[in-house]
Amino acid sequence: MAVLENLEPKRVFGFFEQMCAIPHGSGNTKAISDWLKAFADARGLEVHQDSMGNVIIIKEASAGYEKADPVIFQGHMDMVCEKAPGCTKDMQTEGLDLVTDGDTVYAEGTTLGGDDGIAVAMALAILDDPEIQHPRFEAVFTVDEEIGMLGAVDIDVSALKGRRMMNLDSENEGVFTVSCAGGNISRCILPVTRTPFDGTVLRLTVGGLQGGHSGVEIDKGRGNSNMLMGRVLYAVSKATDMRLICVNGGLKDNAISQETVAVIVAADADSVKTACAQMEAALKNEYRSTDAGVFTAVEQTEANALPMDAAGTQNALCLLTCAPNGIQAMSHEIDGLVQTSLNLGVLKTEEQQISASFCVRSSVETQKQMLVDRLSCLMSVLGGSVEVSGDYPGWEFQKDSALRDLMAEVYTEQYDEAPKIEAIHAGVECGMFAGKLPGLDCVSFGPDLTEIHTFRERMHIASVQRTWKLVVEILRRMK
Repeated sequence: MAVLENLEPKRVFGFFEQMCAIPHGSGNTKAISDWLKAFADARGLEVHQDSMGNVIIIKEASAGYEKADPVIFQGHMDMVCEKAPGCTKDMQTEGLDLVTDGDTVYAEGTTLGGDDGIAVAMALAILDDPEIQHPRFEAVFTVDEEIGMLGAVDIDVSALKGRRMMNLDSENEGVFTVSCAGGNISRCILPVTRTPFDGTVLRLTVGGLQGGHSGVEIDKGRGNSNMLMGRVLYAVSKATDMRLICVNGGLKDNAISQETVAVIVAADADSVKTACAQMEAALKNEYRSTDAGVFTAVEQTEANALPMDAAGTQNALCLLTCAPNGIQAMSHEIDGLVQTSLNLGVLKTEEQQISASFCVRSSVETQKQMLVDRLSCLMSVLGGSVEVSGDYPGWEFQKDSALRDLMAEVYTEQYDEAPKIEAIHAGVECGMFAGKLPGLDCVSFGPDLTEIHTFRERMHIASVQRTWKLVVEILRRMK
């Protein structure tokens, strides 16, 4: 029996559950892309699938809407794959284990992918239902949004006639997003040399952190385990002579890392344990309001590689203690808006190098470049380099928006209050499409999704139901 089969609207939750049965993490979207194409083919709908896996499905206007301007409905098909500690699910090959408690839908031990599976599910429900009234409906599903909006960068939009777009990739009901930051992934690469060193091999862990989305939750004061490990390692290096073997933490560039593990060789193991205990006390005090569960741990282990030499160890510690991270500037024009930030999301050690991937964001293009320059300057001093990928533009606010006005009118009628109109620090694909479709009128919105990009992600059922009602009525009024 399907877990969500009794939830309304049935088409929306039915398609969402079908999608969750297919692995669709970023970089692993071929199966979900083919599923979307098969959906369109089975219904005789116009469909375009490119070599990356982006899919566009077009349904002609309902009777009476032939002269109405087309509408684009857009979301991304990939999800962030995060797991709870101890979860053994292989998210590359296995579907999700859905659960509902009556109020929310979640996945056991993993992220849910409501970001942005709910957009896909609603679009398919519209395409599948002959009773919903709408103008020419152009459903656009992109790949790899979560790792740099790669699908939106390369998608061919020549099949699209619409110049108004409903982007369903926001996580707060009642909020209409009309502007966002631009960003990129800046990957710092630090070469290392390895040489023997006598001492005790120890495994250090910094964990117990909440993590979260590096755009949406960068202002929540949560700890980044990669950066905190830098502090722990530096404290250890002051307590005893030590060499670093490896340091690894975080799974996604755009997620605040929750746990980082380092393996070291130390001259005095007791001094390491004392330094780590002192750092744990300090971190518990610093993060008592935002990350009370933070901990450090030390245990003896075996080396699986030679340690780095003294210079390589020192350079690694310098990178992890001196690199900028977190909020760098707040907007002076929009109260409470983070203007510029970066997040060290993935820290990885290989045989000859350490790589540190930062998700850089700013609504000011020159400040985005400033952060790349700061990282480049630091890496140059340390003998390393920076590779920039997935650069995408910001999405500028439009003073006049007929789509925004219509959506706000319908929302106010249905909710008996006006929606909140805001700019956000997180990236959305609207900026990419605005650059490809001159004159695009766009609004991003969606139902309540909490703790996205973590295994605690929840999709709120009543919010999905209200958002669906809103979408259907907006389409009906586009005549």
